[in-house]
Amino acid sequence: MVVIFLIQGAFLKALIFFTISGITDALDGALARILNQQTIVGSYLDPIADKALLVSCFLALAIMDIIPGWLTVIVISRDFIILVGVSILSMMAIPFKIHPAFVSKVTTVFQILTIFFVLSFQCLPRSFDYMWVILLYWLTALFTIISGLNYMARGIKLINNHVPL
Repeated sequence: MVVIFLIQGAFLKALIFFTISGITDALDGALARILNQQTIVGSYLDPIADKALLVSCFLALAIMDIIPGWLTVIVISRDFIILVGVSILSMMAIPFKIHPAFVSKVTTVFQILTIFFVLSFQCLPRSFDYMWVILLYWLTALFTIISGLNYMARGIKLINNHVPL
């Protein structure tokens, strides 16, 4: 729905739906932990749904020339690199568990904040100073790159520890 609202130029509706999606996702995760209702399927589907929302928002906003394309490429490239790494480890039959590092959680927060503030600023008068948004772009890019490098290092370490010399 967020992307449909973006395409229609209904930024306030997109912002509201994006915010509601985030809040309900957080509540769902908290309730699952509190009530001990976590499932294996949920542990795979929840991050996929979160990534689908973020990637689709980044893509739509970049296509609309609202956020820079280079930032969208960085965000999507990191996720693609992680998927390739998981595929390689699976093909090599190397056992692994994905546990997000702290830097990855910070990355997700920055990516969410980027979408949230970009949508918020689209709803404000054009006289607003966008310097803070540019800073947010660079911080999001920095943490996304660091997170991607962290996952790559962890994957390489798994391969090196598994493959006999």
